[in-house]
Amino acid sequence: MAPLGAIFFGAFVATLIYVDESGDLGWSLDKPYGHGGSSRFLTIAAMILPESHDHLPRRKVRQLYKHGKWDEKREKKWVEMPNTSRTNFATNAKNLAENYPITFKAIIAKKANVNGNLRRDSNKLYNYMLRLLLLDLMAKYDEVILIPDPRSIKVENGKSLHHYLEMLLYEIEAPTKLTTAIRDSKSCLNLQFVDMLAGVIGSHHETNNSSYWNILSSQIEIKRLYF
Repeated sequence: MAPLGAIFFGAFVATLIYVDESGDLGWSLDKPYGHGGSSRFLTIAAMILPESHDHLPRRKVRQLYKHGKWDEKREKKWVEMPNTSRTNFATNAKNLAENYPITFKAIIAKKANVNGNLRRDSNKLYNYMLRLLLLDLMAKYDEVILIPDPRSIKVENGKSLHHYLEMLLYEIEAPTKLTTAIRDSKSCLNLQFVDMLAGVIGSHHETNNSSYWNILSSQIEIKRLYF
């Protein structure tokens, strides 16, 4: 497979942004999470890197599959990973961020404090969070390729997500050329990497399991809403 930057922008090395989430958009907060209740938090995580370094995170995920002897034909989600693999991921991610131009960002909302208007249309909450997480970042670059997991898109489809963000960039007069590349995480190891990144953050807030957060948090730029 040709590098994403080569596909879209010729020889130009584009800035890539991978996005995934942890939690859900349900509002059943009167029951325990996982036992009839919704998640208490919604996290959107992003990994930002130049196209020239796109191979590095997926190499780490491939190593996890090899060491864990996981079935490569079946995507391994964060919730299924053993503690050893989770610790290895957090350590590897920290090393990548410390040694390469790879950035981790996230935004997390405490759903109990979200107002009724956003609860009635959860897409508004997701889109608002996405805007706070990505807009100013995208505006810093001339060319951006956004790679979301299509199962995480909370607008009608990938094309609508693209137009939504493109409109926001236009409104702030950003020169950014935005391309949205829809990739299924089943076949995209870097989206799996971001699923794990979101899992580190979600575990810390949702279940108070901070072992992996304590390793990686110094390398995550995080915004909190409604805390």
